[in-house]
Amino acid sequence: MIAQSWLLVAFPALGALVLLVGGNRTNAWGHLLGCATVIASFVYGLALFFGESLSEAADTTVYSWIPVESLQVDFGLRIDPLSVTFVLLITGVGALIHIYSIGYMSNDASRRRFFGYLNLFVASMLVLVLGNSFVMLYLGWEGVGLASYLLIGWYQDRPSAATAAKKAFLMNRVGDVGLALAIFLMFKHIGSTNYAEVFAGIGDLSPGVITAIALLLLLGACGKSGQFPLQAWLPDAMEGPTPVSALIHAATMVTAGVYLIARSSPIYNLTEDGRLVVTIVGAFTLLLGAIIGCAYDDIKKVLAYSTVSQIGYMMLAVGLGPMGYALGIAHLLTHGFFKAGLFLGAGSVMHAMNDEVDMRKFGGLAKKMPITAATFGLGYLAIIGFPFLSGYWTKDAIIEAAFGQEGWRGWVFGGAALLAAGITGFYMTRLVLLTFFGSQRWRETTSADGRQFHPHESPPVMTVPMIVLSVGSVAAGFLLMAGDTLTEFLVPSVGALAEPEHGVLPHALVPWLTVGLSALGVLLAWMLFGRRPTPVERPENVAWPVRAARKDLYGNALNEALVATPGLWLTRFAVFLDNRGVDGAVNGLAAAFGGGSSRLRRMQTGFVRSYALSMLGGSFLLVAALLLVRFS
Repeated sequence: MIAQSWLLVAFPALGALVLLVGGNRTNAWGHLLGCATVIASFVYGLALFFGESLSEAADTTVYSWIPVESLQVDFGLRIDPLSVTFVLLITGVGALIHIYSIGYMSNDASRRRFFGYLNLFVASMLVLVLGNSFVMLYLGWEGVGLASYLLIGWYQDRPSAATAAKKAFLMNRVGDVGLALAIFLMFKHIGSTNYAEVFAGIGDLSPGVITAIALLLLLGACGKSGQFPLQAWLPDAMEGPTPVSALIHAATMVTAGVYLIARSSPIYNLTEDGRLVVTIVGAFTLLLGAIIGCAYDDIKKVLAYSTVSQIGYMMLAVGLGPMGYALGIAHLLTHGFFKAGLFLGAGSVMHAMNDEVDMRKFGGLAKKMPITAATFGLGYLAIIGFPFLSGYWTKDAIIEAAFGQEGWRGWVFGGAALLAAGITGFYMTRLVLLTFFGSQRWRETTSADGRQFHPHESPPVMTVPMIVLSVGSVAAGFLLMAGDTLTEFLVPSVGALAEPEHGVLPHALVPWLTVGLSALGVLLAWMLFGRRPTPVERPENVAWPVRAARKDLYGNALNEALVATPGLWLTRFAVFLDNRGVDGAVNGLAAAFGGGSSRLRRMQTGFVRSYALSMLGGSFLLVAALLLVRFS
């Protein structure tokens, strides 16, 4: 079965090929094929999990991909506990999202193409986690970027969707520069990009080179996983259809960065500085996402910033090294269940409310949508760490590990994780109260296009996947963490879980603090939004912290000032110096596309400048990383 594991990728890749090449002839059954291919991969993944011994990694070669003198890269796959774990998450949750999409996209004339893009997304993510080399990982990495661009910009008649898709694509290019340079350094110093050879030879390199590789890998992880300073694209990705949001934020793209760090654990084990930077990025981002999530009224953007925060927990965990690799993966798995359920629940609400996303126009929907309210409620309880639900087992374990660090690290990282748990309780309770409880404010207003609201429960093809995910929200944490089931399973991939010998707080005290602070956040939200009426119009006369959170804590302004504006100046200067060359390139593109309109030229020039901007941004971050290595 390991020798035929290429079928895991082949099923969704074939589905994408048929749906995107077959054209209108596949309209009648394309959505069924899209679901069937992912289900087939999930079944094969289950067969691998139960039918093969995964006590050690097994590499299999499909064919020789890049045989160029000393650069020998095979299209090869690695089957081990880590890759199989991700296969089951990607295809299991992905299959449920595909089924849900049948109902959600039922009125879309291009539904067949949508499922083709979803299949492409899943196939690319499977290449990313199954590849046995960093070049194979990079192939899937770029495939995921392409698929996300196509899906985020699905509504092509909306300028906001087109802008969000381009923003995601270009900001990810900045991270990709770091990943590519890390691979170049591996090949230069080790002579290979294969996992086995890189991990065997990494110990022979100088500490500076190892740290440089670790920081460049982190830059790539920040891009894909929406971590500071490259988090600004992720909330904007909500412009795509809600199933896309669920797929990106729960099971695929944003988990890629966490996978990269965990897969590269032999590298990070050799650089304490590299691990420290990963931990700092995770701790800062989990607070950033939680604070911003308190200020938004858009139900999907609240969940998006929740994802930023929860991925921050995972990055914090893997930054702790052997004390946290397995814990980060555990939280990634439980997060896949409850966050997918939350996004699908939000999509169910939008489906019933004329695609409205403003929670101030909701209220009292629990009576109209009992199944959606119940499944969403279980996901809510899981994410805030309600005792004995999934988040309680995995997020609390990360907080305990953070407090298990010695000295200032324990206080800073543990304190940040604990504070974010309380804030999570606040903003998620606010979301649930505004949406499902209180007065029915939707009776007082209309949707953006002037239609009256007539909320109703979604069809079974949408509610059944939500019910299945809610079961995972309840039970997955216990099944994974009880008896150290997952941590022992992952030993061949990330090593044994190390228990901290000391810490700044007793381990027995941390769960009580976490639950207590989360309960305090819930209580505060109920006092502010559960006991008093909520105005339909958003108050504008608010305190500075709220205004700052509404502006994403000036994340976009920071990127604009430090990267975009200097890059634009440099790009304009380059165009000024060689205007004829740029004009020639633009005119050549216009001729190739069969037209030379001024609008086309403006679009093409904008693309040239935007791509140059992304490369310059990556260069700036690279210089900063190298300076950090040099003077650390």
